[in-house]
Amino acid sequence: MKAFVTGGTGFLGFHVIKQLLANNWQVTAMHRHNSNVADLEKLGVTLVEGTLADINELQKIVPDDLDAIFHIAGDTNMWACNNERQFQVNVIATQNLVEVALQKKVKRFIHTSSISAYGFHTKTITEDDKSTAMQSNINYLKTKYSGEKIVKDAVHFRKLDAVILNPCAIIGSHDKQNWSQLFTMINNGDLPGVPSGEGSYCHVDEVAAAHIAAFEKGKIGENYILAGTDCAFLEVVTKIGKLLGKDTPNKTVPQWLLSMVGYTSYWLSLLTKKEPTMTPEKAIMVSKRVVASSHKSVTELGYVDNISIDVMLEDCYLWMKSEQLI
Repeated sequence: MKAFVTGGTGFLGFHVIKQLLANNWQVTAMHRHNSNVADLEKLGVTLVEGTLADINELQKIVPDDLDAIFHIAGDTNMWACNNERQFQVNVIATQNLVEVALQKKVKRFIHTSSISAYGFHTKTITEDDKSTAMQSNINYLKTKYSGEKIVKDAVHFRKLDAVILNPCAIIGSHDKQNWSQLFTMINNGDLPGVPSGEGSYCHVDEVAAAHIAAFEKGKIGENYILAGTDCAFLEVVTKIGKLLGKDTPNKTVPQWLLSMVGYTSYWLSLLTKKEPTMTPEKAIMVSKRVVASSHKSVTELGYVDNISIDVMLEDCYLWMKSEQLI
């Protein structure tokens, strides 16, 4: 089996590639010019350099006779100054890759979206819920929804064989810039406060396995939410503090205060040209309740959603220790 993977130098992409190789797939991984490919080189995959926003480049570097494209690359930016870049990565790049997949008659297109594509809901999110993403003020939500729509339109109108995955908050080893940042902040005593949000957390190994299962078992044009253990942000911070042997706050910061800090930091960032730690978008994201059900993925893909938050956090912690990051 032959796969082309975008986002392979990232957290989830790395794990998907590892599992593809373990299942005897031949993998071609695309990376940007300035990406660190040292970890992928150790895995022995075929590396190709390119830009997803350039369809002419894609037509040249995407191999013929592919069984699958795993489109995992995405921009999770929460700073308005990077909105155009995010649109290029999450929307234009998806459009380009869909076009190339159709041209080269790729057998199946696995699109890694996000639970954020559903927007915010007061209840537990399922695949049947209509998205509210386009009504939000957060560019990330809008672009993830728009990327999904491109894939779905290609399924309905152009007969693309595609499956869409919607992971929630992913935790595990080899995380260099997501939850590892929270570990670092707590370890260094730099955590200013704990937001009031709540979310569903999933283990990176199980999310990666779901990608292969989506190729094998997923229904064309369907969404599959990859959720897991539901936890308040305060509980996650407390557990990380215990792993690190560090004291952490025992109460949350109200959203209005986080928003005030976010807007102040944003206006200052326009002068400094540096991305702030807190932005208005981040203040909203970390204060919301984003809890979802993965019943459909468990039933149809065999997805494992009952890994405890303690196991996820310990895996991240042990990996960071082994890499001397904490």
